[in-house]
Amino acid sequence: MSPEAVCVRCSAPVLETPGAPDAPWSCPAHGATRALWRPEEATYEAFAGHLSATDGFPTYVPWPMGPGWSVTDFAAVGDAPGRTRATLTCTSGTSELDGPVDAIVIAEEPGTGLGARCAGTRYDDPGIDILRRPPAARIRIGSQSVNLWDISTSSSDGEFDRSVVAGEAGGRWLWIVLRPASALLLLRDDWILRDVSHVGPQLVEMPFGGHRPVW
Repeated sequence: MSPEAVCVRCSAPVLETPGAPDAPWSCPAHGATRALWRPEEATYEAFAGHLSATDGFPTYVPWPMGPGWSVTDFAAVGDAPGRTRATLTCTSGTSELDGPVDAIVIAEEPGTGLGARCAGTRYDDPGIDILRRPPAARIRIGSQSVNLWDISTSSSDGEFDRSVVAGEAGGRWLWIVLRPASALLLLRDDWILRDVSHVGPQLVEMPFGGHRPVW
């Protein structure tokens, strides 16, 4: 089953609005918006379709995935192939110190708002929180070292048991949302993200499925 188009900022279905190239979809709660595509279940077949639809836009997962970890969710924001604005993946597993852990990774163009939705922040972009202060973490994407800053979620509504870091990678915002909050310590273990958009047959080795996170 093909995923249904919903609002980037909530789960409401959106309607297409022809003739509005900057925001060709409409949400009953948020007005003009872009479409978020999220499958009902994380499967290999659905993920292959996701990568095909987002060709040319990075989709990041922690690599290598730890034993017992799996891809439990993924999504994309875009109006048509080649016009992707954001991608999201969630990998879930357990750690010795934290128990069950969800690691949500979002890559997005400025002003998209998907990272802010998952993080629970007031602003679409993390720039207001990234000031002249040392980064809270550093990860690697291929040979690139990426600095990440902690993002405050204290003023947001909902579930607070999470840690959020964000930075810039490849000219786009990179968000990482970890639940529970104590799982932030995982980033101290020389975390590596891999863009799997062109991995190909190796995807067969990636485990899929499990409890889909709420965001």
